[in-house]
Amino acid sequence: MKNTEKPKGASKKKSGKKTSIGQSIGQGADVTELEKTLNYKFTNQGLLKSALTHSSTTSANKNKNKSQKLDVKKNDEDNERLEFLGDRVLGLSISSLLIKLYPEDEEGDLARRYNHLVRRETCTEIAKDLNLGKYLILSLAEERSGGREKATILANAMEALLGAVFIDSGYEAADKIIKNFWQEQISKGVQVSLDAKTALQEWAQGQGLDLPKYSQLDRTGPDHNPIFETSVLVEGVGEASGKGSSKRIAEQMAAKNLLEKQKVWPKE
Repeated sequence: MKNTEKPKGASKKKSGKKTSIGQSIGQGADVTELEKTLNYKFTNQGLLKSALTHSSTTSANKNKNKSQKLDVKKNDEDNERLEFLGDRVLGLSISSLLIKLYPEDEEGDLARRYNHLVRRETCTEIAKDLNLGKYLILSLAEERSGGREKATILANAMEALLGAVFIDSGYEAADKIIKNFWQEQISKGVQVSLDAKTALQEWAQGQGLDLPKYSQLDRTGPDHNPIFETSVLVEGVGEASGKGSSKRIAEQMAAKNLLEKQKVWPKE
């Protein structure tokens, strides 16, 4: 006669949740507090979720779906498209504001103020003021690597949030948030007499471009009175050269000449 008695513990179910795609994702905090801080309530909560969702989560889901032979849901969207939109919304809002605040500024001065206000560092600072990191939805790998504090992730999420507000309620709602949370940065102002190298770097960052690359082209003259010629290249924009009695001065002149070509530096 066969022993039909089940082994001890065989009938007990293992505790814990079943393995699911969601377990590869680090969920953010309740967004109610974020909406209160923004003084804005999303009509479409899906937009807010997308704005806070880092691309690492969709990559994690896709990889897990492939291993489990599941279809990727079309509405599982990260914040990259919203970031693209939010960057433009921020740019329009800041540009309009600067025109009103500085009616006497020339284009180059306005451009330097603008680049300071839309650059990654400023967006990161605003995101930290909102404590945005704790609301982010990240892959567990990204979360474990400190993703909630990474400047690039925070800046991108900040722009994505503005894009989400724009879609949810239009430009005026996004513009109101920008004026509110960028106010301190705007009131600080920015020194428009930046040196050319710093100005070029900030301009490139503000345009989402690679950092400028400097190369020495030539050195002439005697050792006691050399003349250096240097070129600067910004990928996707162009290059320019400059001369000076030192490498530093030559780089400054090259940067100034490239900025002048882009009409973001007043010609002397």
